[in-house]
Parts: sequence; C-alpha cells; structure tokens
Amino acid sequence: MDISKGLPGMQGGLHIWISENRKMVPVPEGAYGNFFEEHCYVILHVPQSPKATQGASSDLHYWVGKQAGAEAQGAAEAFQQRLQDELGGQTVLHREAQAHESDCFCSYFRLGIIMYIPSCYSHLSYRKGGLASDLKHVETNLFNIQRLLHIKGRKHVSATEVELSWNSFNKGDIFLLDLGKMMIQWNGPKTSISEKARGLALTYSLRDRERGGRAQIGVVDDEAKAPDLMQIMEAVLGRRVGSLRAATPSKDINQLQKANVRLYHVYEKGKDLVVLELATPPLTQDLLQEEDFYILDQGGFKIYVWQGRMSSLQERKAAFSRAVGFIQAKGYPTYTNVEVVNDGAESAAFKQLFRTWSEKRSRNQKLGGRDKSIHVKLDVGKLHTQPKLAAQLRMVDDGSGKVEVWCIQDLHRQPVDPKRHGQLCAGNCYLVLYTYQRLGRVQYILYLWQGHQATADEIEALNSNAEELDVIYGGVLVQEHVTMGSEPPHFLAIFQGQLVIFQERAGHHGKGQPASTTRLFQVQGTDSHNTRTMEVPARASSLNSSDIFLLVTASVCYLWFGKGCNGDQREMARVVVTVISRKNEETVLEGQEPPHFWEALGGRAPYPSNKRLPEEVPSFQPRLFECSSHVGCLVLAEVVFFSQEDLDNYDIMLLDTWQEIFLWLGEAASEWKEAVAWGQEYLKTHPAGRSPATPIVLVKQGHEPPTFIGWFFTWDPYKWTSHPSHKEVVDGSPAAASTISEITAEVNNFRLSRWPGNGRAGAVALQALKGSQDSSENDLVRSPKSGGSRTSSSVSSTSATINGGLRREQLMHQAVEDLPEGVDPARREFYLSDSDFQDIFGKSKEEFYSMATWRQRQEKKQLGFF
Repeated sequence: MDISKGLPGMQGGLHIWISENRKMVPVPEGAYGNFFEEHCYVILHVPQSPKATQGASSDLHYWVGKQAGAEAQGAAEAFQQRLQDELGGQTVLHREAQAHESDCFCSYFRLGIIMYIPSCYSHLSYRKGGLASDLKHVETNLFNIQRLLHIKGRKHVSATEVELSWNSFNKGDIFLLDLGKMMIQWNGPKTSISEKARGLALTYSLRDRERGGRAQIGVVDDEAKAPDLMQIMEAVLGRRVGSLRAATPSKDINQLQKANVRLYHVYEKGKDLVVLELATPPLTQDLLQEEDFYILDQGGFKIYVWQGRMSSLQERKAAFSRAVGFIQAKGYPTYTNVEVVNDGAESAAFKQLFRTWSEKRSRNQKLGGRDKSIHVKLDVGKLHTQPKLAAQLRMVDDGSGKVEVWCIQDLHRQPVDPKRHGQLCAGNCYLVLYTYQRLGRVQYILYLWQGHQATADEIEALNSNAEELDVIYGGVLVQEHVTMGSEPPHFLAIFQGQLVIFQERAGHHGKGQPASTTRLFQVQGTDSHNTRTMEVPARASSLNSSDIFLLVTASVCYLWFGKGCNGDQREMARVVVTVISRKNEETVLEGQEPPHFWEALGGRAPYPSNKRLPEEVPSFQPRLFECSSHVGCLVLAEVVFFSQEDLDNYDIMLLDTWQEIFLWLGEAASEWKEAVAWGQEYLKTHPAGRSPATPIVLVKQGHEPPTFIGWFFTWDPYKWTSHPSHKEVVDGSPAAASTISEITAEVNNFRLSRWPGNGRAGAVALQALKGSQDSSENDLVRSPKSGGSRTSSSVSSTSATINGGLRREQLMHQAVEDLPEGVDPARREFYLSDSDFQDIFGKSKEEFYSMATWRQRQEKKQLGFF
C-alpha cells in the first residue's frame, strides 16, 4: 500500500491505525482511546512543535491485543516498519501489550482507555460492512445497551468490559454499569478519592462520546446511602449473594525496582549472538558507541534497545526480535514493555538513566549563550512576565524583596538580627521567608536551610516550624528545602552575594559561638546570584587556584587571589571580606605569599592548581510524575507531553527539572505530609545517582511560582477558581448535567422498587429503561413473563394509569394530597399523555428528561407541576 497517503505529512498530533483483513486502516479521531483486544493497532505521535519542551522525536507504538491473531500482528509489524522507514531516525519505537501499556502510551489518552472484548461485542451497534474500522466504534446516541466496565488505575485510567455479574466486582476497584440512558458508577469501598474522581471523569467522557452527553449518571459511594441506585443494579445483576471479593493486589513497580539497571552490549560472533553485561549504575553516556547495539534492562520492568548511528541495517531491523529473545532468556513476562531508541533521538526516560547526558550537536550553543542569560536575569520585569525565563534561570525576581530569617534554637524559631541575615552556621537550621510581588499579587517563598552538622531533632523542628508559619500565612507559602552548599540562585541573590557559612553552631539569637583565631573562607562566584562563601579547614590543602580565599588571623585578614580567578570574582570577594572581618586587609597573589601566611595555615601543602572547567548545564528534559505509595514504597506514573490539564485536585505530582524537584500538592490531596519524603526517596533511588542535596520545592495548587509555571507550555491562572470537587459532582451541582436525584426520579417513574428482586427482573428493568425513549408508552412498564405476577395493586393501577394518561387538570396546580393514587408528586408531569405533555411543555418527554434537573424544575414551577 502507499503509506504516504495514510501518513499525515508529519503533522503534529496523534494518528491511529487498526488491523483489518491483513491490512491497516485509519481509526476515526472520535474513537481514539477505544481498543478491541482481538486486533492490533499502530499509534503515531508527532510533536506539535519541534520547540516543545518534551523534544522533537516522534513516537511510534505497536499495540497487541490479548486475542490478536498472527495475521493481525503481522500486518501491524509490517506497517510499523514501513512507517519507521518513512519517518527516519528521529523516531522512538515502542512495543505495547494490552493491560501493560507504557506511561508514554497512556499519556495520549488523558481521560482513559476503554478495552472491548469479543464476548461483549453483541451489545454494540456496528456500521454495515463487518470488521472494518467503521465497525469498531460505538455509534453516538446509542441507548440500546447493557454492559459492565471494570475501571482501574490512578493517573492512567483504563476501563475493560467484564461479565455482567456481581462476580466481576471487588472492593478495590470501580465498576460502571452502563444501561444506555443510565450509567451507574459503583465505587469499591477500598478505592481512593482520586481514583473515584478519575473514574467519574472517564464515565462523563464515555457518556459524551457515546451518548452525545444525554445519559444520566449516578454514583454509588456507599451502598446504604444509595438504595435507589442499588435497586437498579440488583434489577439488572440480580441480588448479590455472599460478600464482595477482596481488592486485587497492586502490581505497581516501585522506584527501588526501577533503579536496578544493567547495560548489555549485543554483538554477533560468528553465527552466535553475544549478550555481554557491560555496566551497572551509575551509567555514563560514553559507554554507548555509535557503531554498536545495546540493551538496557530496567529491572525487568522495561527493556530499552539503543541503536548506534553507525550500526548495520540488519541490526536495526532485528531490534524488536532481539529484545523479545532477551526477555525470554531472562524469564520476564511476555508483556514486558520494549522501547527502541536511535542514537541522537533518545527519549527523556532513557537519557535520565545516565548520570550525565550531553547533546553533542548543541553543546557549543549552550555554552556560548551563558553570559547573555546572566544579563537578562537582572530584568525583573521579564522574570515576572516570562515564566519560561524564570524557570530556566530558577529566579522569581532579582532578590530585592522583603527578607525575614529565623534560626532554629532549642527546637523553636528565633528571629535573626537583619544585620546578620546572610551569616549562617553549619551546625544549625534556618527559615528564610521571602516576600515579593508579581503582577500585583503578593507571593511568598519559605526556604528551609539545613546545615551539614544539624542534628535530626533540629531538622524535624525546622519542618514543624515551617508548617506553623505556613498556617499563619494561610497555607500559601511555597516551601523550598535547601541543603548547605547546594543553594539555588535565588537564595543566593536574596543575600546579594554576601552569604557566608561558618563551620560552627550559632548561639542564641543567631550569634555565632567563639571560634579559633585562624579561619579560612573560600569565596566562589562572580555576581550576586551565584556567590557563596564557606568556611573550610584552615590548612594549605584547602586552597584552590580557581578561587579566592580569605585567611583571618589574630592581626590581619589576607585576601588570597588564585591564578585562575577573574575580575568578577575579585570584586565579589572584596564585598564579602567586610562581612567576615574588619581587621587590616592585605591582598596576596598566588605565588607571592609572605611567610606568615603559610605559618597561619600550618605550613605549605599541595592543593588543586589546575583551572576549573566551566560547569556544563544539564540538558535533561523536565518530566512529570504522579506520586502514590504502595506497601511503604514510592510508586510513580509518568505523564509524558504534560500540560496543566494533568494537574488534578487530588494529585501529588513530582516535576523533575533535574536541578530542582517540584512537588505539586492538589488542594484535596490527602498524603501531602509524605511529599518531601517522596521527593527524597525519588532522588535516593534514581538510577542516575542523583545528589540527595538537590533542592525540593513544595508548591500548592493555586500558588504556583513562575519557576514552576514556566515548565508548562501554557498556564491558566484561573483554571481552578470554579473547579467543582468530586463531592460536588457526585451530589449534583448545576454544572453536572446528570445527578443522583435524576436517577432516583427515574427509578420512581419505572417503579423498579416494586419489581421482584431476583435475576429474572433484569430484563424487565432494562425494557422499562428503554421504554422512555420508545414512541409507544405501552413499552414503558411490562409485566414479567415469568417469575410470578406483581403483588402490589398500586403498581398495576399505576401501570394502567401511565398507559392511558391522566387529565391535565388532575395534575396541574394540585396539592400533594389531592393527586390521584399512585402518582409520584415529584414527577407528576410524567403521567400526562404524550399529546398533553407536548402541548403544555412544547417538547416531548424524552427531550424534557434529557435536560438538566434544575431546568426541569424551573419549567415545572412555571407550568404548575411542582
């Protein structure tokens, strides 16, 4: 076939094909997210813009359904290979297995994935033509349906059709009973609030896609509090016998498992294929040679195949088969995810398995642009209006806002004299509150600074005092955990280059304790936002030719300039010396030291004299993860190609920008106290051997600083101002078109509560539900053909009344006690004949009951039916 006709001309976005009659055909965009397990799919994602944060490589996925045959798999494999040839080397290949899809795959379908199984196809209405892509997708406005969906997942949600029986239920998951006009979401008693909210989002999405938004939705959070909905469920499923099954144990892979990384060199030796273990963490990029072929095993959780740009065509075509052979040899599950990356087009996830990663083609550009960035940094206006710049520079402003400092003393915070704000002690912890204005709004950053010699009790007190301050300020503080020696640029800018760290413990009120008469300080930095001064052991081996040192003795303060320092460093050192000592200052150049200088240091000794190379800025792309915990271990689900839409009220999200770890706390998140510990565990278990001193920033929903916002492509500051909570949606707000009260009223209409509560009543209940959309009212309520006759005369009377219809004067403007027997006062309009209803309301009953409850109520009040 001519693939170029099916290929979207490199247009950005998502494109999906399904196997059909040994070939691949496009899937309609409206059906994206629906998958049938007897088929295979090929999914192509092309970035919307090559300048996007997440990179410009395309992703090509080959998805295999559990019941897909050899012909379907062969067609998909051949099609994927042809697409790969068309797209070239800038493509990441993925092999996906049903129910074990990668985070990248799941990220395309924000609201969830729906799996259809062959045994459930009978309920679907297909377009004519048999198996084609037309057939594969449910028609919009389809109401003649009954099915049960099993909803699982936290950030990445999936719904799979299961047997329409109570036997399918368990306590730990969500189940959706779909009856066409009614959709009832049953939440297991062990499900979390975030799972319930995401399940409900999928339910609403399903209603909008397949019912045109006109189905009613009910939620069973507690069976005892939803008797009407439970009556509907029992009418369809029969009465439940026995107790529910326990929650299914989670199979989530924790971070510790993912940290077990091994790199293998794969090559041919004669007729044999050799797989040689090459390295374990920390991995370095130089292990990968461009003429070779490698397999990277991430704890059996995922297999990466790296193809050097000079590797042979034969090796490239054998990539998947070699990965499958490796999986079999290791005894891993057949569904283990496989990702094939090309030299120069690696995914962000692959790069971050290495300690460092350099983009060879752009390295010079990055180093060349550094001075320009520093110059722009001083423009506060640009930092306020350009969050992307603020994020890249890690600066919310130039540090000229209000500063308050407290030292943790006796487990309590003691204010520090403003004259000593920049003088910290390694044996203490400090709270630094920074207040600034951005676009007319007051914002705060609370830095939690931890000295290397601080005790565990002091660190705990630091955190508890930070919580107290946050409460005092109404919970709006951005909290950044900072470790001595790893201060971020903005923290340094607050002290205008005069931050000095003493190797001692502070006394009361932040004053340092008496120290030895000879002290040595190392000054590093070139301006106010990158300069710190730290006390080091007063011996010659502490010196370094690339830096400036202050040697304070009983009589003089030596300002020692190393040969490798520049004019900016010298200028900053002269500012710092006034903070440390007011003694006579004597400038000393390296190699021209007086004897007294060496005597004060205890004599000469070797020290680093080579010029320090400029530190290369890491080129890792930011990554966003949802955080949760399983059996006490951190579990992460990555959201690839992320946006603000991926931040939900119940989430705790981890944004890794490599230089900082942001933890975003949704306003309804329940485990926010674990957030810092999760950030620390993430760093500790990271395969690349991350520094545990990497700053960790807590950000609360609605109070995001520009340094966080700037990592998102777009940001709406008003997104959450009117966002309904899960409880509001369930209870029924005007914004929710379908509510529990509507479902309850529908139950009253059909009198399901009067029908026999056995399995045979299910057909009767469904017929009644379908009757509300049929033209004939005779189908609204039918007597069961088996299982006995109705025992309630009022039901029989009501049935006859509905079939014949009541006169309008019997129903309009009548008190409850004056209504005919059997009429539901809350739904009296329903008992009108079709012609009277059309004449009075100006619409059919079907149109009326598809309206939101509050609209129905408004019209009934106006017309005398309330």
